[in-house]
Amino acid sequence: MSSDARINNEPGFILHTYPFKETSVVAEVLSRSHGRVALIARGARRPTSALRGLMQPFTPLLVSWFGKSELKTLHGAEWQGGLMAPQGRALMCGFYLNELLLRLLARGDPHERLYDCYVGTLEQLVGEGGVADYERILRQFETNLLSEIGYGATFDVDADRGAPIEPGVRYVFQPERGALRANGQPGCPVSGQTLIDLAAGRFERPATLVEAKSLMRALINHILGAKPLYTRQLLRELTDLSP
Repeated sequence: MSSDARINNEPGFILHTYPFKETSVVAEVLSRSHGRVALIARGARRPTSALRGLMQPFTPLLVSWFGKSELKTLHGAEWQGGLMAPQGRALMCGFYLNELLLRLLARGDPHERLYDCYVGTLEQLVGEGGVADYERILRQFETNLLSEIGYGATFDVDADRGAPIEPGVRYVFQPERGALRANGQPGCPVSGQTLIDLAAGRFERPATLVEAKSLMRALINHILGAKPLYTRQLLRELTDLSP
């Protein structure tokens, strides 16, 4: 497909918008088949614009665009329906997901499974109401995201010995190497059972949720570098839930 092909009725979500010139916005969109794309929505800030009410996060859209450059032109957006917008803590968690995607996804790199995971995660956030539920949902999304973009860690193998992780042993996790027995080495401390749970995608144990939060934070910070996640700071300040 050529880079200037018109894309019509592509499922997508607005991750973020910012003003562009006098009446327009640039919308960062997560699309199912084309990954993250940046689209100019011309005139979307005008009160009479049909796009004005659609340029909102967590709104399922069918999006159409064209253009040769990295910054393409939106020529249509329709509300797809079928998903309630998150509220309260769930809304803050949704903004955290969006910031992760903005910071970690390259533009134009398709991730259909990740898109479906994002939709499913929003549905879970709307349907759940407890802090532990949100923690579990966020940890699952983080592990899926890192795996999808090629940063998936091996949690169930000792990086030094090549042996299976033992549930009763204490380890440290180093982003560059993996899990190592905790013999005074630097890294994120974690139990063997938590590592086994992470490898299996299980987040039912309270201890696993606590340690998985620290471990995911260490891995994501390692990838992002010095610039912190704004929504993580906001969650920590405003609620007792901090990814």
